[in-house]
Amino acid sequence: MNVKSWASLLLLGLLLSVLVACNGESENTEEKAEESSASSEEDGKVLNFTSPVAIPSMDPSIATDEASFIYLAATTEGLYRLDENAQTVPGIAKEHTVSEDGLTWTFTLREDAVWENGDPVTAHDFVYSWRRAVNPETGSEYGPYMMNGVIKNATAVSAGEAPVEDLGVRAEGDYTFVVELENPTPYFESLTTFGTFFPLNQKFVEEQGEKFATSSDTLLSNGPYTIENWKSTSSSWDIVKNEDYWDADAVKMDKLTFEVVKDPQTAVSLYTSGAVDRVDLTADLVDKYKSHDDYAVSADTFVYFIKFNQKANEALANTNIRAAISRAFDKQALVDEILNNGSIVANGLVPADFTPMPESGKDFREVSGDLVTYDLEAAKEYWKKGLEEIGKESLELELLTGDDETTKTMVEYIANQLTTNLPGLTVNLKQVPKEQRLDLDTSMDYEMQVSRWGPDFLDPFTFMNLWTTKSGNNAMGYSNPKYDKLVKETATKLAQDNVARYQNFLKAEKILFEDAAIAPIYQSSRAQLVSPKIEGVHVNPFGATYEYKWADVNSK
Repeated sequence: MNVKSWASLLLLGLLLSVLVACNGESENTEEKAEESSASSEEDGKVLNFTSPVAIPSMDPSIATDEASFIYLAATTEGLYRLDENAQTVPGIAKEHTVSEDGLTWTFTLREDAVWENGDPVTAHDFVYSWRRAVNPETGSEYGPYMMNGVIKNATAVSAGEAPVEDLGVRAEGDYTFVVELENPTPYFESLTTFGTFFPLNQKFVEEQGEKFATSSDTLLSNGPYTIENWKSTSSSWDIVKNEDYWDADAVKMDKLTFEVVKDPQTAVSLYTSGAVDRVDLTADLVDKYKSHDDYAVSADTFVYFIKFNQKANEALANTNIRAAISRAFDKQALVDEILNNGSIVANGLVPADFTPMPESGKDFREVSGDLVTYDLEAAKEYWKKGLEEIGKESLELELLTGDDETTKTMVEYIANQLTTNLPGLTVNLKQVPKEQRLDLDTSMDYEMQVSRWGPDFLDPFTFMNLWTTKSGNNAMGYSNPKYDKLVKETATKLAQDNVARYQNFLKAEKILFEDAAIAPIYQSSRAQLVSPKIEGVHVNPFGATYEYKWADVNSK
């Protein structure tokens, strides 16, 4: 089946489902619009949004995904946060100094910041939280990922080889927080804006025990908003202005509401009826609404890829099998005809327009080039060789994915391409809610998986460190000592030589795709309908996707 025929069938199916959704939900949509209008008048300034997924976790030590970090950033504040230009501005820290050798950072904290229960936010809250994130008993993925090789002794602590008290953090009084680094880290200040580095009130966390961060009642905010009407199973929630926030005068919104809506047409119906103020558009809806006054496309730095679990199936431990799959689906047709939202093909790991080379200023992606492209002839050659090496004539593999509509359409296309282009291959789709997919990833209970990564800070290391042997985010059994060495050197002996660091990144990325460790798919963009009344909602190039602190509404 050719691409256009396949795309047409998919779009026809989507249109049929849209008709059913519209017929079944029109009255409900009108009711929600009326409720939204009434709520806005009663509650002051209110914006209403949809979310394609529920919140997997509000525990900063446990959170690993985009949705969780968005709401953590709205309700909790770290040392710094990002402004509209993605530059760090004061949060709980008023200022900091750095020692001449770049290893000791001393943060002076403001004395007017309090937790939701009235407790002051102190340096002890940061010490407790950062120790908790690398404590192996916590089971955090991001704690070791973000801190190992950066914070002094983090690697030993996370491996259980040193007590948590050895982590290079300490409080000098209540309002001076000192951090010792393993090596000079040029991007460390931006790291402090990320959710894993947010403070925690030790007494509150320990009082809640296993219930901590499972509901609004078991969370404690120190940020611009509090989260209300939320449980770990909730399909809707609110974030409400925190009157006790140190910078409450800067927070203009009284409330932001969120509701999980997985069907894109239902979301658009809510938007056009005035019930919600921003929605993402899928491919079929882009064509319909791209001439709409509220249509907007924003470039993103998320890269989507297929992970191959080399421990789950002997076939996936074969480099030629992985190389074949990586080249056997038409990515250009996928972004043009299936996604149709401004996304671009990914032929490497580090995204385009993310970070420049330190000397020339050229984009890293341009310099590194296309490392794995759609190439049907090469794919079939790799496939034939791989099958011979594992002694099989056919192969059945499972592909784990999320269950939102955009992902469903995309993976059906990919599965069709793979089974059509690689003789003897059967691909079975396993589509589950995001939280379940993340759990299956952590436990390595999958064969192939469509995943994605958005940067946590402005440096290629945020992508390259994913696939080092001991990375908590690897979860696919990939290991290459040469790759590990190159990436490690960028954070150790080359830490203060940015030119050499970037050369290592280029070499490491090449090795990653020579090994066919992952199969890149695309770099995303967001096609949306956005109400013109929204002001001050910033889209960050790394960390939490949306910054809501300065959100406001105008009179348009």
